[in-house]
Amino acid sequence: MFSLVLGESEFTRLAEYVYQKTGIRFEVGKQYYVARRLERRMRELGFESFGLYFNYLRFEGGAREMEFLINELTVNETYFFREYVQLKSFAEEVLPILVNNATGSTLRIWSAGCSTGEEPYTLAIILLEMLSDSGVFFEVHGTDINTSVLEVAERGCYSERAVKDTPVDYLKKYFRSEGIGFSVVPLVKKHVRFYHLNLKDGKSIDRMKGFHAIFCRNVLIYFDDQSRREVALGFYRSLVPGGFIFLGHSESMSRITPVFKLRRFKEVILYQK
Repeated sequence: MFSLVLGESEFTRLAEYVYQKTGIRFEVGKQYYVARRLERRMRELGFESFGLYFNYLRFEGGAREMEFLINELTVNETYFFREYVQLKSFAEEVLPILVNNATGSTLRIWSAGCSTGEEPYTLAIILLEMLSDSGVFFEVHGTDINTSVLEVAERGCYSERAVKDTPVDYLKKYFRSEGIGFSVVPLVKKHVRFYHLNLKDGKSIDRMKGFHAIFCRNVLIYFDDQSRREVALGFYRSLVPGGFIFLGHSESMSRITPVFKLRRFKEVILYQK
């Protein structure tokens, strides 16, 4: 059976090309990971030479083939109610501020790099719980560069592993048990919309306007410094005045750009426009 051995120069050529198109940087330590994912795609197309495939990617496959390749390279495992402490702060400390700022308008939340949808659905559940008697309308937008994970998100069907950290009461209220898995109920799904977006594409980000909070957790780690700065400034423009951005617990916006104000809450540090 065909097995791809990806040399350093070949890896560099591919990594630079992917970076130019997406802003995602694959370092040398990812060489084996990329080779295995690329091998699978090459086998599907019948290529046994990296050179032949790379020429196909650049000249024949075009944007469609880049989409297939990115789908292979960017599948990330996630689950409902991930980083619970941060979500608790969003519900109990940040949300009252956002509701006060959003008087008379719909509260808009963006999950950037939403993968298979667990994060945006989690946010919708929290908002349903916290705003059910307030009369405040809300919508959650989930975007990702990977079209395959977005198809999973649209279906809203998940394994037991994906809901392992979901509070029991929420599991009973907002999910339906289906065989060996669970599906999100229509009440939650109607508040969430998904669509394809490349964070490297500044024009696409600039169409994302009027958000009160952006969740971009453990996504910017895949970008280099310049791309992180460009994306962060795009997020800044997308937020309403006073809006918040949520990063992963090990990420720091202060290292990327000084335009956001650092806000300390009981257990988390956030960034505000």
